Amino acid sequence: MAERLGVGIVGLSAQGGWAARSHLPALRGLEQFEVRGFTGSSPESVRVTADHYGIDRGFTDPGELARQEDIDLVVVTVKARAHAEQLKSILPAGKPVFCEWPFCRDVTEARDILALFEAAGARTAIGLQARHSPQVRFVRDLVAEGEIGGILSTTLVASIPYWGSTAGSRDAYLLDGANGSTMVSIPVGHTLDGLEFALGEITQLSATTAVRQPHVVHRETHETLLKTTPDQVAIHGLLRGGIVFSFHCRGGVNSRTSAFFWEINGTRGDITLRSPCGELQYNEPEILLTRADGAPKPVAAPARYRGAVPDALGPEPRSVAHTYLRVFDDLTTGSCLVPDFSRAVRHRELIDTIERAGRTGACQSV
Repeated sequence: MAERLGVGIVGLSAQGGWAARSHLPALRGLEQFEVRGFTGSSPESVRVTADHYGIDRGFTDPGELARQEDIDLVVVTVKARAHAEQLKSILPAGKPVFCEWPFCRDVTEARDILALFEAAGARTAIGLQARHSPQVRFVRDLVAEGEIGGILSTTLVASIPYWGSTAGSRDAYLLDGANGSTMVSIPVGHTLDGLEFALGEITQLSATTAVRQPHVVHRETHETLLKTTPDQVAIHGLLRGGIVFSFHCRGGVNSRTSAFFWEINGTRGDITLRSPCGELQYNEPEILLTRADGAPKPVAAPARYRGAVPDALGPEPRSVAHTYLRVFDDLTTGSCLVPDFSRAVRHRELIDTIERAGRTGACQSV
């Protein structure tokens, strides 16, 4: 494979969206990649997007994009409800695929897609960005090196401005659980993957979920919409090795103190992460290290954790760029730094388990 990888983006639009906001600037900021094509929803959208971003080739068919000889990696950035259809179109080309999280609408659809890609022997990657952040990787290493001794417990509280009492044209789809893009699957899913990466996988959990603001006012039309997915999620249970964890995600809340607070308690000290951003997947929290006999001291992830990601990028494209650097390593060296579709299905199963625990009130094994 060439040293510089050619990328095709499924779902790039001049109107904005996640691909335009994060993937495109991330890829353009990394010398290892070159964007060589994209897909849009219509011929007119393709024309406008091509002119807006200066990308020569645009398509309406993801399969046609994937068949281009100089496309080495196909990136799927459309909403979760469209993942299955787009991924099936891409599969026959046999190209490596990087799909954004959340993966498909539900676990059944995700399992079906995994089976197709495994049968084809295709290389896959899933966009769970939190585990690739310098801060999360640094904390994982601090824990592994015994910096605070044996881990006893961890507590994480996050506040999210979305899933509140208002929504606009771009985020109203988040209110319907059938779309697969919910507070449980997106901020809870991303953050729990980062927590598991740093401390170990969840083995047991109980959950309380609630829709505390069911009636939502559309910001543009002023009509009232109905929210069918939880906006409060509280989880507690055990991680591998018996570590006790608790996690509370609060939707529709602009925290007046800290939107993100994560404490890891060890036998010889504590690690605390805090930030005004409540979503760990594009968060850059301050890290405090507290010895058992001292005061909290700020510590920063060393430069080696930041790699070649340009500081000029904003937080969202920076988080995606860190993921892309690991995708590049995986595709050029054969490493397995980025979780694949099998991990995505496992994480979808975790989301299902949380939702089931919330409905039934029963403790669940994972």
